[in-house]
Amino acid sequence: MKQKDHFKNIIELNLAVLFVSTSGVLGKYIDLPVPLTIFLRSVIAGALLFLYGKSKGYNFKLASQDRISLWIGGAFLGAHWITYFYSLKLSNVAIAMLSLYTFPVMTALLEPILLKRKLLRVHILLGLIVLFGIYLIAPSTNMQNQYFSGICLGLLSAFFYSLRNILLKRNAENYNQTAIMFTQLAVVSVLLLPTIAYLNNSDVIDYLIPVVLLAVLTTAIGHTLFVSSLKKFSITSASLISSMQPVYGIILAFIFLSESPRLNTILGGLVIISTVIIESRRISRA
Repeated sequence: MKQKDHFKNIIELNLAVLFVSTSGVLGKYIDLPVPLTIFLRSVIAGALLFLYGKSKGYNFKLASQDRISLWIGGAFLGAHWITYFYSLKLSNVAIAMLSLYTFPVMTALLEPILLKRKLLRVHILLGLIVLFGIYLIAPSTNMQNQYFSGICLGLLSAFFYSLRNILLKRNAENYNQTAIMFTQLAVVSVLLLPTIAYLNNSDVIDYLIPVVLLAVLTTAIGHTLFVSSLKKFSITSASLISSMQPVYGIILAFIFLSESPRLNTILGGLVIISTVIIESRRISRA
């Protein structure tokens, strides 16, 4: 029975990976100001999750000692999305997603520091491997090069995402994942609300369908499933397994946007994703 449950949990995590990977294609396609896109994404997904949670009778109330960490995690989630979408605009889906999905190794390195656990030497090695992969992807180290700027923003997005997931881990077991995701989407919406009046929203109708897909498929379903997986896997393991997202994202970008990654991007991506294989084998032997 345990083996059957474990297989079900892996399937759910892989579905989360697939759904979240649609963010690359949709983020690149939607030609709206990034803060506006993230605001609409958060409001629509948050409303859907609230209605779904209420229909299921979920409790959305947070204990006072957990509110601050969940609110800060929501702010990190918003910062992660904004920097990631700017990375998509400056580069392409392959580069942005591969830069972002250095977050599993960042998580592996940050988790022991922030949660006061032992730092494993293998995670230091994985960090060095990831740096080498980024070196292969980078066309130049000149900030005037927009692809390099895209990589830097992707790495910053990975850092924010790692911090958010580490904060979330301590709350994931105490609350329903729908309530957690709704809370953090509400924080993102409130933080971005003041910017909306200053942004050009004349093209919103033209991109309404992809924005709704981003809100429903990527956010409401994908991210909620990922939050759920934090209850069943360690934060590091879940993050490393989810590093298959760039593979799905690059395939989707090839199908829908006709984007073909360059050879150095493929090589760097293989180096980064090799960290998933190394860590998966290490976990299975532990």
